[in-house]
Parts: sequence; C-alpha cells; structure tokens
Amino acid sequence: MSARGLLVAAPRSGSGKTTITLGLQRALARRGLTVRGLKCGPDYIDPAFHAAATGAPSANLDSYAMPDGLLARIASEATQAADIVIAEGSMGLFDAVPGPEGRTGASADVAALTGWPVVLVIDVSGQAQSAAAVALGCKAYDPRIRVAGVILNKVASARHERLVRQGMERIGLPVLGALPREASLILPERHLGLVQAGETADLHARLDALAEAVSAAIDLDAVMAAAGETRLPGPVDRDALPLAAPGRRIAIARDAAFSFVYPHVEAGWRAAGAELVPFSPLRDEAPLDDCDACWLPGGYPELHAGTIAAATNFLDGLRAFAATRLVHGECGGYMVLGRSLTDADGVAHAMAGLLSVETSFARRKMNLGYRRAVLQADGPLGRAGTALTGHEFHYASIVAQGDDPPFALVTDPHGSAPAPAGSRRGLVTGSFFHAIATAAPA
Repeated sequence: MSARGLLVAAPRSGSGKTTITLGLQRALARRGLTVRGLKCGPDYIDPAFHAAATGAPSANLDSYAMPDGLLARIASEATQAADIVIAEGSMGLFDAVPGPEGRTGASADVAALTGWPVVLVIDVSGQAQSAAAVALGCKAYDPRIRVAGVILNKVASARHERLVRQGMERIGLPVLGALPREASLILPERHLGLVQAGETADLHARLDALAEAVSAAIDLDAVMAAAGETRLPGPVDRDALPLAAPGRRIAIARDAAFSFVYPHVEAGWRAAGAELVPFSPLRDEAPLDDCDACWLPGGYPELHAGTIAAATNFLDGLRAFAATRLVHGECGGYMVLGRSLTDADGVAHAMAGLLSVETSFARRKMNLGYRRAVLQADGPLGRAGTALTGHEFHYASIVAQGDDPPFALVTDPHGSAPAPAGSRRGLVTGSFFHAIATAAPA
C-alpha cells in the first residue's frame, strides 16, 4: 500500500521551507516512522539533507523536465518504501516557467499530480493578520490543489502569534504550528544554496535540534493527519531510463568539489547495469583504468581550484583516460576540463586542458533556468539530435570559449533562439547544462 504524503511549500523563497521540512522529517523519523523525502524541481543539495534527516534516500520530482513515467516511478518507489512522504517545494508554490498546465516546473504541479495536500510555511515577520490574506491567495489560486494548513515561521511573541492565528481562523485554515524567530536553527549557506550535507559540521546534532524545535512548536499528529493519499501521475515506467548510461563501468568524481549528481540519474544508470566507481580529484586520485567512461559532476571546483591544479596524478590520469574513453563534465566538471579556472581572488589556475574553454569565478554572474539541449554529435548522453531537458545554475562566466565545436544547441522555456552551448573535442564533452532526463519528442 502506498504511503500518504504532503508537500511543504511557501509563498516565496526564504520562508523557511527547508528548515521546517528537515525538522518534520527528523521528528517523525525519531518517532519510529519510515519517512521519505522528495524535492520539487532541480536541486542537488536538499535531497542530501533529506537523506540525512530520514536515514532513507531522497530524490527530485520535476514537472517541467521529467516525463510522466519517470515522475510516477520516483513517487511510487518513495511511497512503497515509507510510512509517510514529506516532500519539499522549491521557490514559491506557484513559481513556474511557461508550459502546458501541470508541466511548468511549479511545486503546485507536483501537489496536483500526486494528490498530496500542501502545508504552507509562512514567514510572518513584519505582519500579523495580513499573513492570512497571503495564505488565502495561495488557497484559492489553483483549484487543482488543497492547502491543508499553515505553519507560522519567525513568530516574534505570544501576542504576535495570537494576532496571526486570528487571521487564519477568519479564512478557515488550521495553524499546525508556530516557530519562534531563532537564528541558531538556520543552516549555513554559500553561493549555490546550503553548504552541502557532507560538509555541514555537526549535521546530525543540528538535525536533532531542528527536530526538537519542531516537536515543541508543531502538532505532529495534525501534520500526519493532513497527509493525503498518493495518486501517481501516470503509469510507472520501470524500464525507461532518465538518461543513457555513458558506460558500463563509470568513473565518477565524488568529493567536496564534485557532488552534484541527481539521485534518479545514478539510480537509472545502475538499473541499466552500469557500475559507478567513485574517485576523488581533491585527494589526487585519477579515474580507474578499468572504467570505460568518466563523469565529472558539478559542484564547487571554484572553491578548490588551487588544490585541483596541483593534483597532477588526477590531471595526468584524466588526460590519459580521455585519449581512449569518453569523458563528460557538467558545470563545475566542465570548468575543470577547460584550460583554466580563475578563482574569486582573480588567480588563474591551469586545469586539464582537454577542452579549450576558460572560465572565471571572479567575474560572477548568475545563470539560472531550465534548458532544452539538442546534442550536436554522438556522445556519452546519446546520439546526435537527441533532446535532453535540464537546467543551468552557476555564477561562473566563460571568459574565452576557444575553438571547440558546441556540445549542444540550447533553448529555454521563454522562447529563446537555439544557441550553441558547451564544448566537444575528441572523446571529451562538457557544458554548464545539467541533464535531468531525455526529452519527449517535440
């Protein structure tokens, strides 16, 4: 029998969704429940925190980038292995890109597709009864979804809480809990979001503190009662792979500089029979010679550029590997495959030189959004002409593209003209594009 689920969402980013989601997940897990977390949209970091909070795998659900069969499979696998699913929205509940209804990337799409009620987190700092007007708007805006209740965040005092509750009573929305303003509950951040779970000091102590705060301030029984039956968003396609496996034995960089790999992508590769063999460039490890492909994920190489440049065993081994086998780099991995990476202090560090691109973190500009990429040549992610859905999220800039032909032609959901993106040379490819799934035929 499928587990019940709910979606923790908010009217806007920065309301405390992640903090409260993690607190709920940890608190319910401490009750002895099997809890699974899921994250709406393209986010690498939060699922790792969900996994730490629950002790079980987490994954992403993306209504823009994932076909129905993949969405259904991820939701089905989570609900079959849990007592309850606590999913986390992204940005504001209805924030989306242009697209057909239900396929816009909005967290509300996931709530509608799965049937999970929404628990709305509202940052009530600087307002009182007016918070109810915001909640009422969320409740009425989209008839496909049901807002089951609200959790108040950053409550200043008992009087403040009473006033906010009065507004919620007026619109008939239950208040499931109210958390005081407490800076110690905030998790550390950096330029792409939270500091990664594996790098967060005393992570489990922090999660336990969140669970204690949530247990004291939120009615966990009411949260459990708010969860709804799961409705899968289509037939489960257990044979379809999110992305083609680049090899049968894949050397994959994995450390503090290279960590952005979607759980559903790794699971799909393993389901195809591929073996993933991790290695650490920061420990000066090269891809093992008995692998037939190498994958350099995104991450934070810009914070470790000096260490990577000095990792001669890694760089020499990568160059030797690339002479005979496929190598692909996504985002940060793409930067390392290039000629140089300039750090935040303006110091240029020599990289692998397998592609001609030169990148800089000193010239910061945020690049963010969904993309559709059409491959320009046969490679690790498919044949020429294959379309992939995914996204970009980076602050680094290209200071010199070099003369390599493009990896793909890329468009966005806002009607942009196809533009060349990334680089390819020999068996090496890379781009700032993070692939999520093979696109449905246009």
